[in-house]
Amino acid sequence: QVQLVESGGGLVQAGGSLRLSCAASGRTFNSYILGWFRQAPGKEREFVAGITWTGGSTNYVDSVKGRFTISRDNAKNTVYLQMNSLKPEDTAVYYCAASDTTSYIAVRPHVYNNWGQGTQVTVSS
Repeated sequence: QVQLVESGGGLVQAGGSLRLSCAASGRTFNSYILGWFRQAPGKEREFVAGITWTGGSTNYVDSVKGRFTISRDNAKNTVYLQMNSLKPEDTAVYYCAASDTTSYIAVRPHVYNNWGQGTQVTVSS
């Protein structure tokens, strides 16, 4: 299976930017759907953005449209989440996830087969 490792989280002021990275090992992303999820303490895990590895089609939750951009680098087996104009409500642990069982960008966490360990994003006001 694929191992996923997130990086790039940290503490930032409202209005600032961060870029999260998700590096894959063990297998390539050739047949995978990649997604970013986030979870705050006491809340359910929420879909943020997704991308198809080969076609590059994307999907976003409404609350981040126009602010976040998901992308991938095939040669590096890495997916990115560029986060601009950050708000305090974006504070959460962000997880990278992958699925090789679907051909569409799913928003339900149970569809994804592999998960990273998460990286903390904290936005202060």
